[in-house]
Parts: sequence; C-alpha cells; structure tokens
Amino acid sequence: MAVDAVMIRALAESDRAAWEPLWQGYLTFYEATLTDEQTEITWNRLLDPAEPVFGLVAETDDGVKGLAHALPHLSTWAEVGYLYLEDLFVAPETRGLGLGRALIEDLYRIADQRGISRVYWATKHDNPARRLYDQLASESGFVQYRRSR
Repeated sequence: MAVDAVMIRALAESDRAAWEPLWQGYLTFYEATLTDEQTEITWNRLLDPAEPVFGLVAETDDGVKGLAHALPHLSTWAEVGYLYLEDLFVAPETRGLGLGRALIEDLYRIADQRGISRVYWATKHDNPARRLYDQLASESGFVQYRRSR
C-alpha cells in the first residue's frame, strides 16, 4: 500500500467506526483488555472539549489509519507543563509509510503552539516503533514503576 497523502486532524464523532478497530489493535499490541464501558468513557473523553485529553487521527485516501491520544498537564518542573502522548497506533498495513511520524510531529506542532515545553511517551522496550522514536526524541533513561489496583 502506498500513501499519496496523509492528513492529520482532530478526532471527530464521525470517526468512531474507524477508530474502534485501531483502538482494539492498540490494546491487543499491549496485551491489554478494557471493558466496553471503559472504551466508551475513553471515546467520550476524547471528544469532550471540557476534558484535557484529546485525539488525533491520520487519514489517507483509504480512510482513518492511525490514532494518537495526548494529555497536556502541569508539572512541578516546568512553568508551562508537558504533553503526554498516551496512545499511538497505526494500522499494520500502513506501517513504515510515515503516519506515526506525522502524528508525532503534529503533536509537536500543537505543543509548540501552546507553549508546552516537553512532549513525552512510554513504550515497551521491544516495540519495533522505537526505530522511529529514536529519530524523533531522546530516550529518557527512566524506568517506569506502577501500582495497579
């Protein structure tokens, strides 16, 4: 599959049918399972202008083929805060065609417009997308710890 043009744009209500399989593919990649209720909560938050979290999609001539969800937040270390890229997924048939790069670069553009000083994300140590990430950002060297309930 060749991509002639990709458009990065805000997630819209009309994207639900295309977003859902990408979201499920993302969860499968990370070996995660969420309830239908949580997926609905996530979808509604992404579209609610009162919520800080927002979504972008990568659209080609063949439809929506990628997603990015990000959350701006304050930081004790920065006056203007940070932007956390929580979810990034590109349809397997379009990988290597620049959609992931375009989504991240659009997040950089949004961060710059908002005066946000840092864009960051976490991924699995064996994620093949790290080849792209290494071109676009520096690995922090931090290890993530979690308490899950």
